[in-house]
Amino acid sequence: MDSTVFQKLLISAIQRGASDVHLQTGHPPMMRINGELLEVKYHPLEPSETRAVAEEILAHTYQKPDVAMLSELDVSYGIEGQGRFRANIFRQRGSLSIVLRVIPITIQSFAELHLPPVLEQIANLRRGLVIVSGATGNGKSTTLAAMVEHINETRRAHVVTIEDPIEFLFRHKMSIVSQRELGSDTPSYASALQAVLRQDPDVILIGEMRDLETVETALKAAETGHLVLASLHTTDSVKSISRLIGMFPPDQEASVRGRLADALMAIVSLRLMPQKGVLGRIPAVEVLRVTRTIQECIRDPSKTADIPEHMAKGAEMYGMQTFDLHLLQLVKEGKVELEAAKLASSNPAELERAILMEG
Repeated sequence: MDSTVFQKLLISAIQRGASDVHLQTGHPPMMRINGELLEVKYHPLEPSETRAVAEEILAHTYQKPDVAMLSELDVSYGIEGQGRFRANIFRQRGSLSIVLRVIPITIQSFAELHLPPVLEQIANLRRGLVIVSGATGNGKSTTLAAMVEHINETRRAHVVTIEDPIEFLFRHKMSIVSQRELGSDTPSYASALQAVLRQDPDVILIGEMRDLETVETALKAAETGHLVLASLHTTDSVKSISRLIGMFPPDQEASVRGRLADALMAIVSLRLMPQKGVLGRIPAVEVLRVTRTIQECIRDPSKTADIPEHMAKGAEMYGMQTFDLHLLQLVKEGKVELEAAKLASSNPAELERAILMEG
C-alpha cells in the first residue's frame, strides 16, 4: 500500500464517518463505523505494506526510529485539508500493525456532541480537578477538546495541554493555548507537569493520568488554584475515585482521600451508544459534581459506594446524573433501543423496571 492509496483510505474513513482504521498483516483494512468493525474491499495486507504505511507515518513526525526495532509507538498523522489521526504502530506476530483514530478538524460544541448542559458549568470552573473517564473510543478526547474550546471562546486564560500525541489543534481565540507533545516537546507527563507550573497556566489539560507521579503533580496543581482537566481509563465515577486512590501506597490512603475530596470538582464518564434508527452514536453520560456530601463519601471508604445514590438525589439541584438515569431518558426520548441501553446499564433489571413504570 503506497502513500497515495493509504491517504485515499483515510479520506474514505473520514467521509464514511469511521472512528478508527485498522491495518494488520494478513487481513484487509478495516474501519470501525457506528461501533462495528467492517472490512474494506482490498486484498489482505502483506508485511511489506504495513511496514510501508508505518514508514509513511513516521516520515511526517519528528520521530524516525528504526522501523525494524519498533515494538509500539503513538504518533499523530495529518492530511492537509482533510483531517488528523492518532496512530498507534505496534508489532504482533513479528509484523507491524497500525490503528488510526480519526480526529475531526473541527471541534464540536457540547450541544453538537449531545453532552448535557452542565458540562458548560464544569468548564467554567476556575480551580480544581475535573476528570473525563471512559473506555477507549468512548469520546474522552472529544469531550476534553470541547471543554478547552469553550474556555478558549469565553475567557482570557493560558491553557497548557500535555498530550501523547497532540490530537485536536486549537487556535488562539480569547485564550492562549500552548500544546505540548510527549517526545517532541517534553519527555514525560511528569516532567511536563513539573515545568507547567512555571509557565503561568490557568488551565492544564493532561491527556491521560497514567501513574502515581502524574496524579500527584495533577493534585498539587489543582490544590494551588489551577483548573486541571484530565482523562482516565475507568468506566464510572466510583471506579475513577478508587483508581486514583489505589495509585498511592496503602499507608497514604487517608491523606489522599482528604486531598482528593478537596481538589476534585467533577467526574464526567462516557459510554457511546448506537442511535436508534439512524447511523451514528450518542453518549450516555454520568456526571458527578463534588458537593459536601460527596466529599464526605470520598473521605470515608465505607461511604464511597453510596455516591451513585447521592448523584441521583442531586440531579435537579446540581445537574448530576447516573448512567441509568441518562439511559432511561435516552430510551424514553426514542434515541436508543432498550436492549442497547440494558447492555450499557449498571443495573439492567432496575433500568427495565423503571422504563416499565414510566410506560
